[in-house]
Amino acid sequence: MNKRAFTLAEVLITLGIIGIVAAMTLPAVIAKYQKVQLKSQLNKSYSVMQNALQKMQADTGVTPNAQNFSRQKFKEEYIKNFNVLLDCGLGSTDVTDKENAQEYCVNEQTNHDEGDRRYTKHYKTYNKKTQIDNTLLNNGQFVLSDGTLILIENWDTGNLYISADVNGIKNSPNIWGQDLFTFQLMDNGKLMPMGMPGTNYQPEQFCSKTSSHTYNGVACTYWALTDDSFWNVLTR
Repeated sequence: MNKRAFTLAEVLITLGIIGIVAAMTLPAVIAKYQKVQLKSQLNKSYSVMQNALQKMQADTGVTPNAQNFSRQKFKEEYIKNFNVLLDCGLGSTDVTDKENAQEYCVNEQTNHDEGDRRYTKHYKTYNKKTQIDNTLLNNGQFVLSDGTLILIENWDTGNLYISADVNGIKNSPNIWGQDLFTFQLMDNGKLMPMGMPGTNYQPEQFCSKTSSHTYNGVACTYWALTDDSFWNVLTR
């Protein structure tokens, strides 16, 4: 009885087809996995930051808000409630572990200055049109044991913002609204995702595919936490 086997040419053609299909589908699979991972990391970071605030209030007896913590004083109390890998100080000037700061902290606060605008080279806006204005991130930062980078804005008595790079600056995409997310600490001590009604920045302008504003991305947090379709249209 004759037995028919595949020829070498047929095997090579089949492998070639498999390779083409894999090349076409693998990037989409990887991108979907990354989005799922970032969403999970955001939810985890939000929970960890909220728990730290509750513990901070229980320990101090003081409502954590902008009125009760004067300029650049919030970070020194807040950091006590985390498992911290590295204290980055208030930015780049006072970090003690400069070697690790190069890898884990936003150690160079500005790429260039224009008046009150301070542009960091580490992050881009939501639509990747430009580097972000660092003004809302530069009053204290520290890295958690899981690699999350916490950045605080605590300059005046009116506003207090806490941002989290949920996978650290060593990992892409380093884009505001994709792996860097900002929250507003309200007068009652509640941590609200920026973009939620009542917070200072709204997504129509500050989570936009077209806006050229250097804060674009700051208000994506609310959508990212409440709208599953947000993760399907990331501007990557």
